Amino acid sequence: MDPRSLPFPFPVVSWREGIIDLIDQSRLPEELVLRSCPDISSLADAITELAVRGAPAIGVAAGWGMALSWDLSRRAGEDVETARKSLADASTILAATRPTAVNLFWALDRQRDLVDTDLAAGRDMETIGRRLIAEAEKIRSEDVALGQSLGRAGAALLADEVTILTHCNAGGLATGGYGTALGIVYAAHDAGKKVSVYADETRPLLQGVRLTAWELQARGIPVTVLCDGAAASLLRSGSVDAVITGADRIARNGDVANKIGTYPLAVMAREHGVPFYVAAPSSTFDAACPDGRAIPIEMRDPMEILGFRDISWAPTGVQAWNPAFDVTPAGLISAIISEHGVHRPPFAESLSFLDS
Repeated sequence: MDPRSLPFPFPVVSWREGIIDLIDQSRLPEELVLRSCPDISSLADAITELAVRGAPAIGVAAGWGMALSWDLSRRAGEDVETARKSLADASTILAATRPTAVNLFWALDRQRDLVDTDLAAGRDMETIGRRLIAEAEKIRSEDVALGQSLGRAGAALLADEVTILTHCNAGGLATGGYGTALGIVYAAHDAGKKVSVYADETRPLLQGVRLTAWELQARGIPVTVLCDGAAASLLRSGSVDAVITGADRIARNGDVANKIGTYPLAVMAREHGVPFYVAAPSSTFDAACPDGRAIPIEMRDPMEILGFRDISWAPTGVQAWNPAFDVTPAGLISAIISEHGVHRPPFAESLSFLDS
C-alpha cells in the first residue's frame, strides 16, 4: 500500500467487531500491514513488541483494550462481577507493558472509572459495553483534536521558513493519528510555511529513520535522516532553527521523559543556542509526579542493541545497557507545548492547568 494513499490523520489503532486492528510499526517501512488483536494477550504483545508505540497511541490502544475485555466477557456470557474481575485483570496485564508512558495508565483509569460509574447507575452489560467502545473512540478522537490544537500553537512559534530537528517518532503513528512534535510540523506546513526536517535515526530501534521519515515523505515534507551522533555537528553548523520532540511523561516541575537520546540533544541545543521544544497533550502530564526522579524508566531487551532481528553484530557474551527513555531536566527546555498553549519557564507557574 502506498503510504500517500492513507487517510490523514493516520488510522493507527481501530476497532472492528470485537477485534483491535493496528498498523504494525515493527514492519515499517518495508511493509504497511495491519496486525489484528482478538484478545488482551495479543494486544499486550503488540504493545511490548512496539507494533504500536508512542505514549498517546499506547493510551488509545489501552482504551480499546478495556473495551475488548468487556466485549469478550459479554460474548462469553459472564455476569457483571466476573466481567469486572476480567477487566481488572486486563488492566493489570496492559499496565505492565510499558511503565514509562503515562498515557497508558491514564486511559486504563478512564475506562475503569466509566465502568464503576455505570455499575453504580445500574447499567447492564450491553450498555456498558457500548459505552466503553464509544469512550475508546472518544479517547482517539480527542487525541487527534489535541494534536491539531497543540500543532497550531507550536506552529505559531516558527518562522515562515524553518528547519526542525526531531528525535524518535512523535507523529501520527505515535498518537491517535495526527501527532505532537510532528503535529507542529504538519500544522506549519498546512499554514503555508516552508518546513524541512532533520530526523535522528534514533538508536537502537530506528524509529526516526523508519517511521518519522516514512510519515514525512508520505505527507510531502522534505526530510533528511542522520545518525544520532551527528546531531551535535548539525546543531553547530547553524542549519537547525529549533529542536522539537514529543514526550512519554512530563512531571509537575517540567522534567520530561522521552526516547533515550533526548537528554543529550537538549544539552547540545542549549550549548548552540537553539530552542528546545517539547510537544505533548495533557494526557502525557503526570500531576502526581513531582519531578523526573520519580519517573520509572523502562529497561528493554539487551538484544535490541547487540543486533537487529536475526543479525547479531556484537561478540558473544558482551553485555548491553538498554534504557528506553531518559529524562530531560526542565532547565534545558525552552517551552512545553500542549493543547493549552505554549508553557514557558518557570513551569511551576505555566503548568498551573495541572491543578484544575
